Amino acid sequence: MSRIRAAARTTAAPMAEVVLAGDLARPSRLTVADLLRWPQQEATVAFECATSGIQHHRFTGPLLLDVLTAAGPGFDPARRKDRLRFLIAVTGTDGHYSLMSWAEIDPDFGRAPVLLAATIDDAPLDRAGPQLVLPQDRCGARYVSGITAIRVDGGYHSWP
Repeated sequence: MSRIRAAARTTAAPMAEVVLAGDLARPSRLTVADLLRWPQQEATVAFECATSGIQHHRFTGPLLLDVLTAAGPGFDPARRKDRLRFLIAVTGTDGHYSLMSWAEIDPDFGRAPVLLAATIDDAPLDRAGPQLVLPQDRCGARYVSGITAIRVDGGYHSWP
């Protein structure tokens, strides 16, 4: 019985997973360990937080663009600039969410170096889950911690 209790105490908490879903050819589930296999980018940022003032952090992780491109967004190659109608919704464990357009991260348009951070200040985020990092934002409101889902949605066609 004491071995079972000892094993239970040393069993690690499960790794957080991010669900990639929506208009993707290859939807998937990714852990921070998976994200660490991608080329890593670094961002040293300062942003304002409404509750705790200016925050300074160093994040590392892959570019959101690289991860989503590998998942195969459902762009229609017959439609010029079809990718401009796609939105990206990111949700965190606390219910916080952020929305951005594909154009913000696309190298032909905004080229924002948005990260799916796997570390913050050299500490791994494998248990908490990755964090959305937008180095270009002055306000930290779109930084989503503990990401649980990223949805790519191209359902926005022309309006009447």
